[in-house]
Amino acid sequence: MLAQVKTQLRNLKLSGISNTLELRMMEAQQSQLSYSEFLSMLLSDEFERRKNNKITNLIKNAGLTNDKTLENFDFSFNPSINPIAIRELATCHFIEQGNNVFFIGPTGTGKTHLARAIAHLACRKSFSVRFFNSYQLFNQFFDNDINNKIDSFMKKLSKTDLIVIDDFAFKKLNQQTSEYLYAIVDSRYQHRSFILTSNKSINDWIGVFPDPIIANAILDRLAHNTHQIILKGESYRKKLKPESLNT
Repeated sequence: MLAQVKTQLRNLKLSGISNTLELRMMEAQQSQLSYSEFLSMLLSDEFERRKNNKITNLIKNAGLTNDKTLENFDFSFNPSINPIAIRELATCHFIEQGNNVFFIGPTGTGKTHLARAIAHLACRKSFSVRFFNSYQLFNQFFDNDINNKIDSFMKKLSKTDLIVIDDFAFKKLNQQTSEYLYAIVDSRYQHRSFILTSNKSINDWIGVFPDPIIANAILDRLAHNTHQIILKGESYRKKLKPESLNT
């Protein structure tokens, strides 16, 4: 009978209950649980399985991995980073408010790790996220354009809760890319959030756009209601590099 019940549960896509059924039955007998308590325990198992599966899928679809999280970020390596400010961002209230975050500083000071870590936390809080290196995003604009899929791609981006663009303003943009970027920024303005990382100051960003008018329109929207985190110091990778041996 138990095997039949587990088969029925799997057919109903209730594998969270099926996987723990025997254990829960044993616990219910030992603790003399009521029927309602037993049922509640089984439903909690199913709810937890679905929640974990959703988070796993959100992280995968975001283009993230599990090796860059806030839990494994070393705050001690860079005294310029304010842990309180980062932990406030980690609440993801800025996403609920449609605000943006800029991480600005030299290479290797922790910008990308922090951006990935907050994006990872956003997935764990059930927000939809997409993480792009800037060249990946702009290449996807081009690829979707030539394959006549640009409208569906732009629609998905406009509805994503958080978009992370790493190495923003890394190189100059062409007119078409600038127009696509403007369309995304404008469609999300004050409703959806961005995280941008850059090793250039905001004043230098305008120089990567071919048209100063569209540049000002994009940057004005991005900078509105933005949390700016300025990072200083030497590269973390440089600190980890073994010192040269004298010969």
